[in-house]
Amino acid sequence: MTRMRPHRLASRFTGAAALVFAATAIANAANCSRQDTLGTSRLLAVDARVYPRVGLNNFPETLPLADHEVVLTFDDGPRPPSTQEVLSALGAECVRATFFLVGRSSAEFPDLVRRIAAEGHTAAHHSWSHPMMSKIPFEQAKDDIDRGIAADELALNGVSSKSLSTPFFRYPYFATTPATLDLLQSRGIVVFGADVWASDWENISPDQELKNVIKQLETARKGIILLHDAQARTAAMMPAFLHYLHENGYRIVHLVSAAPRQQNAETGH
Repeated sequence: MTRMRPHRLASRFTGAAALVFAATAIANAANCSRQDTLGTSRLLAVDARVYPRVGLNNFPETLPLADHEVVLTFDDGPRPPSTQEVLSALGAECVRATFFLVGRSSAEFPDLVRRIAAEGHTAAHHSWSHPMMSKIPFEQAKDDIDRGIAADELALNGVSSKSLSTPFFRYPYFATTPATLDLLQSRGIVVFGADVWASDWENISPDQELKNVIKQLETARKGIILLHDAQARTAAMMPAFLHYLHENGYRIVHLVSAAPRQQNAETGH
């Protein structure tokens, strides 16, 4: 995958800074009273008009992160008890993350979705049934996206709607198609890939997962990190991983949407 050249990225960032940032760097954005925690260093508001698709493992560009800045993202939840364990680990370090929710799990565990939001994390979307969208017809893929959004929103807000509280989406298996990418872009929805992943979908131990993600970070030095809160191995690894980030000078960036709440995900109006 071709990476965006530094001068091009700098030019885009300079011209779009007002759209991308909702807040400047702020100490401890998670409002943590404890001084010895990793914390959340700043908020980054992402606008689909500026960064419609991000993550260098999947797309040509990623978010404008500085050296040693990372974004924590979690897929495939909510799923007890591992999601609760992940939330507890994040809370202990005053860290905020983005959770890409599977709609049928949101429908089954709505209280856990509301806990994610109540603890200050960003609730995003990951389809209804986690299909490989490159292997199904467009209309079926579209329906699965819409049904997932509706289930997530019902769990979050008590109303089943195609409107998005946060217009962020990640494809299951990263299985994009041109038609669905165009659909999401037309709706103002940011599509997330990843820059770093822990390969926690493989049958590995928590220690091996930790080694995997550390090895990639030693090379990348920043980026969007893909994890899965539905995986027990990830829940078990999180305290040690957060300790590693803290001890090695990494800073947590929390993502929010730069766009106002969408009234209709189908049309973008």
